[in-house]
Amino acid sequence: MAKLFGTNGIRGVFGEDLTLDFISKITLSIASFFKKGPILVGYDGRKSSVVISKIVTAALSSAGLDSAVCGLVPTPCLQFATRQLGYNGGIMITASHNPPQYNGMKVIANDGIEISRESELQVEEIYFAKKWKTSKKFGSIINESHAINTYISGIKKQVNVNKIKSRNLKIVLDLGNGAQAVTAPTLCKDLGCETILINEKIDGNFPGRGSEPTPQNLNNLSDMIIKSKADLGIAFDGDGDRSIFCDETGKILTGDRSALLLSQYILKKQPASKIVTSVNSTSVIEKIAANSKSKVLRTKVGSVEVSRKMVKENAIIGFEENGGFMYGKHNQVRDGSMTMVILLDLLASGKNSLSQEMSMLPPSFTTKGKIECSKDDFKKIVKILKTEPYKKDLTDGVKLSLDDSSWIMVRLSGTEPIARLYAESYSQSKLDDIFEKYLQKVNVALDR
Repeated sequence: MAKLFGTNGIRGVFGEDLTLDFISKITLSIASFFKKGPILVGYDGRKSSVVISKIVTAALSSAGLDSAVCGLVPTPCLQFATRQLGYNGGIMITASHNPPQYNGMKVIANDGIEISRESELQVEEIYFAKKWKTSKKFGSIINESHAINTYISGIKKQVNVNKIKSRNLKIVLDLGNGAQAVTAPTLCKDLGCETILINEKIDGNFPGRGSEPTPQNLNNLSDMIIKSKADLGIAFDGDGDRSIFCDETGKILTGDRSALLLSQYILKKQPASKIVTSVNSTSVIEKIAANSKSKVLRTKVGSVEVSRKMVKENAIIGFEENGGFMYGKHNQVRDGSMTMVILLDLLASGKNSLSQEMSMLPPSFTTKGKIECSKDDFKKIVKILKTEPYKKDLTDGVKLSLDDSSWIMVRLSGTEPIARLYAESYSQSKLDDIFEKYLQKVNVALDR
């Protein structure tokens, strides 16, 4: 088990877990793992990000590796540019959707995707053994000015730009004071969309609605869509790799439901493909895949798990239930702007509104929650759930298949001392019953 890397990179409270000394030494370990440069460095809009970037580039230089700084960019921009511009690796400084006091690092391989779990362990081994690379000759530190244009250009190559322009879509973008503010509005303008912006000022304190878009904090987005009679709305998380959609009626879509729509659209054009998704996402994807003779492959929770499986299987689609969608023809990583543009391409291909498109999907209802839980407490939960008389999936925690359309899953978080609960069913009332029943069982296991 990794000790420093969590579900998605290294994260901690800046100045406490993420001290200047730690940042320097873990960067030296990363440099030893890469062995050579150049390394592309980017960061999100958090208050500590610029300081961390200076420590990172200084540490890379002291290890003899050249680096280039592309500045404030979304995570998927850094990832795409790492591959397209020929860097040997990348380091993205971000804590994604975590609160403002946090920051972190995502380590990117030369293929533009986060390093594998095995590679994470190699970095940690170097760190704990203190066998990091040093050099008598300093590496150079330069600026990289082409990352954003390379990213935007790459996205536009995957869709029919003229078709989208002809639709004259009106879009509300809730940028969440985050990194997609430097790319998403430009993309929409290039695609001929009329764009209304919310929380567009980059601010590491995320004063608008917080760094994570949730149904509870997107009321302003819903209201603005209705008020402006927009065709749709999109909300991004802090580092811009996830996107949550809102239809023209102001209804917020779950990440699962939007992934089903996008997958169906892609698979109609490219049947007999492979889809990779984690065990906690909707089971309806199997039904949609079957219609195009496609195959669904499941992984543990975590974008790294999904991305690396996509590469191995040459899958065209990957997704998570949290709004992270991956289009393999662009890059096998979560990408908020690429996902947005696929949806624009979908809407431009017909005359239906987003709500009409959604209404034609097979019905499903999902929910999730969390409860404070230590590793020892989680063992008690697993023990209780293993006695249930249902088919069990132990890929990541415990998932119980209750019937053809209903399931419940509990797993231990990789980033916080909590257990996460997920459930799906064919009706809201059935879902509520399932979730309440198993939440009660979990509490009994924890003696609460």
